[in-house]
Amino acid sequence: MNAVMDFIFHNPNFQILDMILGLCLFLFGMNLMGEALERRAGGALRTLLGKLTTNKMAGFLTGLGVTAVIQSSSATTVMVVGFVNSGLMNLKQAINVILGANVGTTVTAWILSLSGIEGSGILELFKPSSFTPILALVGIIMYMFLKGDKKKDTGLILLGFATLMFGMDTMSGAVKGLANVPEFTQIFTMFENPILGLLAGAILTAIIQSSSASVGILQALAATGSVSYGATIPIIMGQNIGTCVTAMISSVGATKNAKRAAFVHLIFNVLGSILLLILFAIIKAIFSPLLLTLPATEFGIAVAHSLFNVACVIIFLPLSSLLEKIAIMLIPDAKKPEVISELDDRLLQTPQLALERCRVLVMEMADAANTAMMGALECLEEYNPDTAQKVRVAEDLTDHYEDILGTYLVKLGSHRIGEENSAEATELHKLIGDIERIADHSVNVLESAEELNEKGLEFSAPARAELATMTGAVREILRLTMSGISTGDLAVSAKVEPLEQIVDDLKEELRTRHIMRLNRGNCSIEAGFVWSDLLTNLERVSDHCSNISACIIDTAHHNLNLHESTRSVHENDTFYAEQLKIYREQYKLS
Repeated sequence: MNAVMDFIFHNPNFQILDMILGLCLFLFGMNLMGEALERRAGGALRTLLGKLTTNKMAGFLTGLGVTAVIQSSSATTVMVVGFVNSGLMNLKQAINVILGANVGTTVTAWILSLSGIEGSGILELFKPSSFTPILALVGIIMYMFLKGDKKKDTGLILLGFATLMFGMDTMSGAVKGLANVPEFTQIFTMFENPILGLLAGAILTAIIQSSSASVGILQALAATGSVSYGATIPIIMGQNIGTCVTAMISSVGATKNAKRAAFVHLIFNVLGSILLLILFAIIKAIFSPLLLTLPATEFGIAVAHSLFNVACVIIFLPLSSLLEKIAIMLIPDAKKPEVISELDDRLLQTPQLALERCRVLVMEMADAANTAMMGALECLEEYNPDTAQKVRVAEDLTDHYEDILGTYLVKLGSHRIGEENSAEATELHKLIGDIERIADHSVNVLESAEELNEKGLEFSAPARAELATMTGAVREILRLTMSGISTGDLAVSAKVEPLEQIVDDLKEELRTRHIMRLNRGNCSIEAGFVWSDLLTNLERVSDHCSNISACIIDTAHHNLNLHESTRSVHENDTFYAEQLKIYREQYKLS
């Protein structure tokens, strides 16, 4: 150990400070580029993960595609653990995605292999040193001077790529002087022992938690020409085992299936490494003088990395069901039923997908609120205890959704998600408040229905007809609002505001008519109290529908002054006037 430390710090051929600087720039550039790619390709990630099926190839290609986009198999696997923990993905699907992620992560090594291009003429154009300064210049201009999250993220992608390639060149330059240093050659001769090489790769990758980064470091060291294929191949195998650490850590506290997903990642890489290490030992015994003693190149390491991962997939993709059974056997089901987390904190590492998951739950919450209100209106027409129970269950569900979504969106806001995504998160936060209030008013309507039923109260025939008109308008405004939430159709949402005005007018007219009936003695005072409560709750439902639709429209128009469009539409929008006329005729009182 002392000899190694002396070699590192006192050998004039090893520029330790340049090596540290290069490593820091390399890791920073990779992280910067990965995060920007993730934000920039948010829509693509949603599409890819939305196509998950139990089909092995579909899951495999999904894992490959997502990892190629975000440049990290560890991040993809953590995502998968989060999806399984949330019940969005079953274990069989997760296994196929994990297998794909292991192949997708090899893309980075191929990109980094460009730094090893040698030659003149046309080949010179493909060397990163020829074009990364231009990419950096374009990137900084886009980031500093252009507007819009997508353009800025594109700039950061270029800056991240330029930074990681500069770090790669710096690391390579720092170690090139070691080409003829015997101590350096001896260190990597030691790693030609397959077991030691495997352990070295696993430990390094576990520390930096990125197989892509550790392969990049290996490629930089290969620039000395003193690292043989016999040493690099076992290290590459170990790197695939070390990258499992991130997923294993993320599975702590997760459901059994989520733990199984992380464990399958480990089983797959360990078994694959053992099988191919045995094959490697056989090849080494036969062909060592011909191949494995040759100095490794950046390109050769990228090839070896890809071949290893593809070989593992070829072996284990047909055996994914067996991997599933092994994981279930080693991690048996819990004795007590597990609580599935609808919003998993692991997804916060991928804000685009966390936001998409929030939107899905907001739509489920809206559906529960709609169910509650429709049930309450049914009970108003004809009371049914079973329907009443469903109303209360649905209202409780909206309370639950409001609690978890509110907390989760606050957590999401602490991450760097960009202006566009931040506006969407703000929109969702506002929507859940109004949706929950609609469900609350449904219980109030139900209580009015229960009071009528328990006390044997009845409205007069004219009052029942008027109430039917009012509830018809409320049903329609709910339908439009829910459609606007689920589809984002602004034309549908724009119909809500004129209908809300109709409901307001109906409320005032129905109150006036009720007073007139009271004066004539055609209605009891006790029934009158229920009537007043009903009108208030129904009108407030329409108010919350108006808030929701205005929020959707304002967010789509990037309007920070929420409800500005609602205030101006009455005077300036011919569509509003036309719809108001249509609804006034449709919900005209007799």
